[in-house]
Amino acid sequence: MSTSFQPHKAGDLHFLKRLNRSAILELVRRTPGLTRADIATQAQLTKATVGAGVQSLLQQGWLREGELQKSSGGRPGRALHLNDDNHVLFGAEVGVHGLRLVACTLSGQVLVSHHEHLVPTTPEVTAELLGELLRTLMASRHVAGRQSLGLGVALPGPIAPGKPVLRLAPNLGWRDIRFLDLLRPHLTLLEGTWLMDNEAKSAAFGELYFRTGQIPESLVYVSAGTGIGSGMVEGSHLPLVTRGMQGLAGEIGHTVLQPGGLYCHCGNRGCAETLVSGWSIRAALGIAEEEDLVATLLPRLNDSDVQVTLRRAGEALGVLLLNLHHAQNPSEIVLGGSLTQLGEPLLEPALAYFKANQNRLLGTSQQVPLRVIEDSTFVAARGAAAQVLASIIHGPSDLLQASF
Repeated sequence: MSTSFQPHKAGDLHFLKRLNRSAILELVRRTPGLTRADIATQAQLTKATVGAGVQSLLQQGWLREGELQKSSGGRPGRALHLNDDNHVLFGAEVGVHGLRLVACTLSGQVLVSHHEHLVPTTPEVTAELLGELLRTLMASRHVAGRQSLGLGVALPGPIAPGKPVLRLAPNLGWRDIRFLDLLRPHLTLLEGTWLMDNEAKSAAFGELYFRTGQIPESLVYVSAGTGIGSGMVEGSHLPLVTRGMQGLAGEIGHTVLQPGGLYCHCGNRGCAETLVSGWSIRAALGIAEEEDLVATLLPRLNDSDVQVTLRRAGEALGVLLLNLHHAQNPSEIVLGGSLTQLGEPLLEPALAYFKANQNRLLGTSQQVPLRVIEDSTFVAARGAAAQVLASIIHGPSDLLQASF
């Protein structure tokens, strides 16, 4: 996802008004319950400016008023919250073995979701199926009557910086795919902002952006599924996604852990994915592509061959987590992806290794929090929806201008 800002002439009143309303909306989003006086203090705006901006946002259905409460300014004022009854954000993840779709409110509440299992196929067939599923989601009673703000699509590979091009999805065999262009003919009625990003980066963004209250300074999301990837975001206002010159930042599944090891789908040898990934576990245990990996393994967790395979994968995952801690040192690490559903046989050796070794370098007792999401089915899709909202609030989109 990229957000570009166009130059404006000094004194552009329309631009200044929109900038103020964006600041108001972002403050309320991060800290629900603020009053007008609180916003004026925190945003360093005049009360008249805040009053006019809030009134416009109320009329346009972005905000709602709540209970009377004492503000930092003295006089009681109405608490302000995002209005979750008026708009809808759509998010979708194209996974190697499935499509995951959500429709969200402004605060990230999932109104309706759908998970479609599938065997890997071509970009064109996938786009057609995703379009059909999204049209069904749009027709849901949970979405009816809401204004669409747009669609974010999360994809399993690096995205070209500044361009909506999937450079490579090694576990799908896709290369240089303009996926949104393939999808648009099947979704002619879906209005708003459209964007695409790497699935781990979308997940990381959503985990930070939809959080309120105590927001970490930085967060790394590790996606452990068919492949292994990560995304890092920093900042609480508009979180910045670490991308790298070619969009490869976070491609930890293709960092080499075992020089001269097995060949990876990317063509290198000894990549992390050859040791810990859904496809390497399938290969080690002889599980076919058309079988659901987690559903197949859960009844077999006491089998010796499964335990050995998952323990080795877990140890490799622990090494990856430690490498991320030392390379990026985030305030928080979040571990998700379908493999977390395998539970203790995979996670215990990973978390034990990380806990035992994360403080050796500095010798400090301060632990970096590591949170495991046991069911992260819709985390990337929800994160892509969060990126749509952020692009509207912080970027000069036509939808922002029309809505504000």
